[in-house]
Amino acid sequence: MKLNRSYYRIYAGAKNMFAELCVKQGFIGGDWGIAQDLTNDLPEKWQDFNKKFNPIFLSLHPDKTKVAAGLACGMLHTICKGIQLNDLIICPDGNGQFYVGEIASDYFYVVGEPLPHRRKVNWFHQPLSKESFSQPLKNSIGSIATVCDITKYADELEELLDGKQPSALIHTDELVEDPNVFALEKHLEDFLIANWASTDLGKEFDIYSEEGELVGQQYPSDTGPIDILAISKDKKTLLVVELKRGRASDSVVGQIQRYMGYVKDELCEPNQTVKGVIIALEDDLRLRRALSVAQNIEFFRYQVSFKLFKTA
Repeated sequence: MKLNRSYYRIYAGAKNMFAELCVKQGFIGGDWGIAQDLTNDLPEKWQDFNKKFNPIFLSLHPDKTKVAAGLACGMLHTICKGIQLNDLIICPDGNGQFYVGEIASDYFYVVGEPLPHRRKVNWFHQPLSKESFSQPLKNSIGSIATVCDITKYADELEELLDGKQPSALIHTDELVEDPNVFALEKHLEDFLIANWASTDLGKEFDIYSEEGELVGQQYPSDTGPIDILAISKDKKTLLVVELKRGRASDSVVGQIQRYMGYVKDELCEPNQTVKGVIIALEDDLRLRRALSVAQNIEFFRYQVSFKLFKTA
């Protein structure tokens, strides 16, 4: 039975060091150095929360960038407010298993304890094995971000919780004509991340990282998540990358411009500029016309190929 809820992978503190404590005491939580009760400071929209707490975070961590502040405060809001009652979370135990639980309370604050910004969790008795996950799910939970939304794998996770082995190809788009190609294209973002250094983009840009950890994948903005946020090797340009499975329409130009506007207004330091890149299987005349008058946006095509060759 498919439930109307969201699904998240959460690390319990730096390097997941408090996972066992969370399970024993029945909670999940976060920190990020903001030592105050947030009960009366949790608006519905994370953007409103970030507007107030980004400056506080930066004052506590003057060596951090606006990008780091936005990510940290956004994840804190997700743990405290964004995740809803009965949403499902998974948390690695460090030995190839994942604790699984349901959010069971609203936010509360505990003074002087690890991960003081907390939600109660009803942890299940039976963990899930990472080995049972599909490769796309493994790739997604491998993100270093403290909080990772994995709701697009809801069907797979529910089948695993029911003790079933998910089908090899899982997709929810009823308009997909070829699920094999669809499954290959689902790997596009993960493949690009893993092979970034060998691409043309990787020669000039690095995926945004903080303290050696990649944070530029699915970076949140107030108009939706940015597929990839990168920075030039000279640190002067932020790059917004939008990936589209199949053919890209001219509407993607407006979409990436909204992301670029967010980056310019909220993330850029005074000496930085913004560029955009659209990556899709195909373009069309309308897209080419739109791009011809759009500033600082380039288009790249990708190619997906899957063939069997009989050799004997």
